[in-house]
Amino acid sequence: MDGVRARWDGKQLVSRNGNPFAAPPWFAENFPPQTMDGELWSRRGEFESISGAVRRKNPHDGWRQIRFVVFDLPQSPEPFARRAEKIPELIRGRSEFLDFIPHFPVHSESELARQFAEVVENGGEGLMLRRKNPAKNRSDDLIKIKPHNDADAVVVAHNPGKGKHKGRLGSLTVAHPDGREFRVGTGFTDRQRENPPPAGAVITYRHQGFTGNGIPRFPVFVRVRDDEPRRD
Repeated sequence: MDGVRARWDGKQLVSRNGNPFAAPPWFAENFPPQTMDGELWSRRGEFESISGAVRRKNPHDGWRQIRFVVFDLPQSPEPFARRAEKIPELIRGRSEFLDFIPHFPVHSESELARQFAEVVENGGEGLMLRRKNPAKNRSDDLIKIKPHNDADAVVVAHNPGKGKHKGRLGSLTVAHPDGREFRVGTGFTDRQRENPPPAGAVITYRHQGFTGNGIPRFPVFVRVRDDEPRRD
């Protein structure tokens, strides 16, 4: 899915940074009191409209097109496989705005390849692989696989364009959390070059691996990644 990450804390929907979404009261009135992790989503290929709808400062009827799609019960002490089994039972019949992401076991690399191809062909981003019974202190208990590499970075500066882009954005200087800076100069629409993401914005970019210095190869702008609700 390509939606906006959210958590139901038992009383309200909050972003990954803990900021509350301005969902109308009717949206979550029948949600269970248990903490749930998921995504605010409507349909594939609609990230910008979903993000724009849920980030508004005040409740509105656009939320009728949104569903909270659950993928985990993070406060449950049970192993992930058991938690995943409980999600459908927990939310069944509660709300038209509440759904869940189906989980399924994968037993071989060939089966994984088939499932992955099916999801991508149907417009999905890829798959999330999770151990049924994760061990402590393992970094590979949860893995994302996609048909391409992508990552997020923070906009540091705007670099002026040349030639056909003279007078507007040529490229962005962006930085990873570890401080590495590099430029992203392709993937922008004309409108985005006229009104580029401001300094401090988080963008998603696509790349083809890394150089020996850890700099992304051939980075391409994908979108501004702003999942946080707007505040005064």
